[in-house]
Order: sequence, then structure tokens, then C-alpha cells
Amino acid sequence: MNNPHDPMPLNDNYAPYAPDRDTRRRGREGAGADRTALIIHSIADVAAGFLGLWILLYLLEANQGNVFVGFVQGVADWLSGWSQDIFTMDVESLRVFLNYGLAAVIYLLIGHGIAAWVRRL
Repeated sequence: MNNPHDPMPLNDNYAPYAPDRDTRRRGREGAGADRTALIIHSIADVAAGFLGLWILLYLLEANQGNVFVGFVQGVADWLSGWSQDIFTMDVESLRVFLNYGLAAVIYLLIGHGIAAWVRRL
């Protein structure tokens, strides 16, 4: 190949700019694991979001008779049923913050950890 205008040999494997190759994506073999990880990640985020919203509504003394506040409280109570009364403080707002906050942190840690593990499969 002395002449720069000569065509490249056909057996050359070097193709840095191959038009049919998408370098931004992995193959299809990892798509299912990525979707599963995203679902797990999203569920953990939604659960922690409900718990954080309930903490915020409680600390801001939202109207307990409101339908939306009641719904958020019901979901937060269901999600954090296992963590209720771990912390028993005299100050009610601190008790709510710690009990519901602990559940939110645990959901985030476990959900994101499982999602990372699934992505590696």
C-alpha cells in the first residue's frame, strides 16, 4: 500500500468508523436485565418518595382530614409497618421522622443495591 489512493485490503479488520456499528449500546442480551433493574430502582424510589412525602406533610402539619394526606399516610403506614416504634421519642415529630425516615433509607439502599446487582448479571 504505497499509494494512498489504493483501496484498503479486504482482509483488514480495522474499521473505526463502521456505519453499521452502534457503539453507544450494549447488545440485546443485557436489555432484559436493564429493564428489570430500572423497575426495581423505580419501585424503591417511589416507596421512599411516599415515605418522604408523609414526613414532610406531618412536619408541616398538613390537614389530616384531607383525602390526599390520608392516602399518603395510609401508603406510608403500610410501607413502614415493620419500622414503626423502633424509635420511641417523647417528641412526636422526631419519632415520625426517624421511624419513617429509616424505612425510606432502607428501601433506597436495598432497592438500588438489588438493581445494581441485576444490571451486572
